[in-house]
Parts: sequence; structure tokens; C-alpha cells
Amino acid sequence: MDFLFILLFRTLHQLVLWLQPFLVPLCFICAWTIVAMSLWTLWSAVREGLDRARAMHRIPCSNCKYFTQNYYLKCPVHPTDALSEAAIGCADFEATQWEMPTVK
Repeated sequence: MDFLFILLFRTLHQLVLWLQPFLVPLCFICAWTIVAMSLWTLWSAVREGLDRARAMHRIPCSNCKYFTQNYYLKCPVHPTDALSEAAIGCADFEATQWEMPTVK
């Protein structure tokens, strides 16, 4: 049994010695690839979050005359579309009295 362990360790030692010139460049490339992929993922998440925030800010419901601020019935005109992306460009939108209407 000891002979097998010695043979295994000697084989592994020879393998490491043979691979050693290639390990440093390979580890360098792998490390920078992981860093680059992490930065790319972070950038993509920030970009998608900003795009989603821009889309959410285009929803006019909270400034509408018909918006009730009630959890059960947010909008009596379009109850299924209220506070969703389907409400963007709502034909029944009427600004509240205190808000200045936007000009297109």
C-alpha cells in the first residue's frame, strides 16, 4: 500500500514539474479572465437596473387625477394596468391640479 502512495506522489511530482512553466501564464490568464467577467457582469447589472428605473419613471399613474392610492383599487379607469408598464401612454391620463402638464 505504501508503494502505491509513493508511486502516486512521484507521478504527481513529475507532472507538476512538467506543467510548472505553463502554470504561471495559465493562472495569469485565468485570473484576469475572472476579473474581466466580474466587471462585465457588474456593468451589465448596473445598466439593466438603470434601464428598468427609466422605464418605471415613465409610468404616469402616481400623478394622474384618477389614481386613488388605494391598495385594492389603484385606478378605477384601468385597474389591471395601474402602476405597470402597460400604463405608459395611458389615453385616459389627466394630470392632477397641482402638477404642471408636460408638453410633447
